[in-house]
Amino acid sequence: MGFLAGRHVLVAGAGVTGRSAAEALLAADAVVTVTDGSADRLAALEQLLPGVTLTPGLVTPPEGTDLVVTSPGWRPSSPLLAAASAAGIEVIGEVELAWRMGLELADPPTWLAVTGTNGKTTTVGMLESILRAAGIDAVACGNVGLPVVDALLAGRRVLAVELSSFQLHWSPSVRPFAGVLLNLAEDHLDWHGTFEAYASAKAGVLTGEVAVGGVDDPVVADLLAASPAAAHVGFTLGSPEEGQLGVHDGQLVDRAFGPSDEVLLPVADVHPGGPPGVADALAAAALARAHGVSAAAVAQGLRDFTPGAHRAVLVATADGVSYVNDSKATNPHAAAASLRSHESVVWVAGGLLKGASVDELVRSEGHRLRGAVLIGADRSVIASALARHVPSVPVVVLDEGSMADAVREARSMAKPGDAVVLAPAAASMDMFTDYAHRGQAFTDVVLELVGQAE
Repeated sequence: MGFLAGRHVLVAGAGVTGRSAAEALLAADAVVTVTDGSADRLAALEQLLPGVTLTPGLVTPPEGTDLVVTSPGWRPSSPLLAAASAAGIEVIGEVELAWRMGLELADPPTWLAVTGTNGKTTTVGMLESILRAAGIDAVACGNVGLPVVDALLAGRRVLAVELSSFQLHWSPSVRPFAGVLLNLAEDHLDWHGTFEAYASAKAGVLTGEVAVGGVDDPVVADLLAASPAAAHVGFTLGSPEEGQLGVHDGQLVDRAFGPSDEVLLPVADVHPGGPPGVADALAAAALARAHGVSAAAVAQGLRDFTPGAHRAVLVATADGVSYVNDSKATNPHAAAASLRSHESVVWVAGGLLKGASVDELVRSEGHRLRGAVLIGADRSVIASALARHVPSVPVVVLDEGSMADAVREARSMAKPGDAVVLAPAAASMDMFTDYAHRGQAFTDVVLELVGQAE
């Protein structure tokens, strides 16, 4: 890693990616300083990173800083990063650092990248499962949990990389061999400022050799058409045209790679099921096929895949009512997909909307609602949308309520054949540590009230 040797690098953020970036920089003989707003987080690194200077609360880069590597959530407007930019110091993210380090290897790994508003983690998990079914040394990394720089230094041959819009913003030169943009809807507008800026960041995944996009989404279709990639591949829940993957006669079909109309596997074998799961499977298959994976390995990998927790998980069924934990539906687009999987729903929702509108969600899926129970900071925003678009739907707004109160209210509304669905349409940090904490709270209450699934 000659380009880093002797350079003074400031790592902004002492979380998981910050620690991994600092370790990689040390291994590359850089001179490393780490800063964070939390002295406790820095103190936790003291024994792990000998040789690193730990300095809390920096608002300007130290004299002589050559490069800043930021944690993805730090905004460009944060005082430290703004000061670095004003001083002409380049600011990049850990993903960009991994990319540049990989370019110095004699045989760099292949990057297959996934982004979108929803479905990223499921798609990258499916992709990892497919690649492993093909006997490829691959790992899922990036926003899914494992920092990309760790996967790189471990010597993995293929990286299935989940990329958030934040990570893409801080990765100006990343060009994955193949990248997929799943879908786009309003999200993280509080960070990016506008939907256009958010979409532009996401489109960075389409700049490699093969660009893949969900063409049922008109915004994605336009971005795919404008991509500089040599090859453009669409996927659709309808019957695919030439150069696309899609669904025909109950089968996932590939008309982009290999023989025309090559059948991959039956829709019924895809888990999680429903339109979102099938779309994610088509996206994962497209990336794997771009890398030369056989149809048989695609089918085996998708059958082997186990969905992650808190993603449309059936918790229990009692008295004809099913209880579904989809806490990972952290924005309106994801919540709409979740509600669409059921005919009649008692909707448990609310949290931090992050500037997103719920009007389209309520307009399109309000006819499914038996009732709604709203919690969290932006509960009144969702209540107002329900009152505007589906005023006949009963709504309970819990100003002081807990998850236990929400589930009890939802249970009292539900009729046989209904689904009580936690699909919050919002982030969780107003009431919970994260979406997993929220989902577990829902699960625990449901199991206490109604027992295991029948």
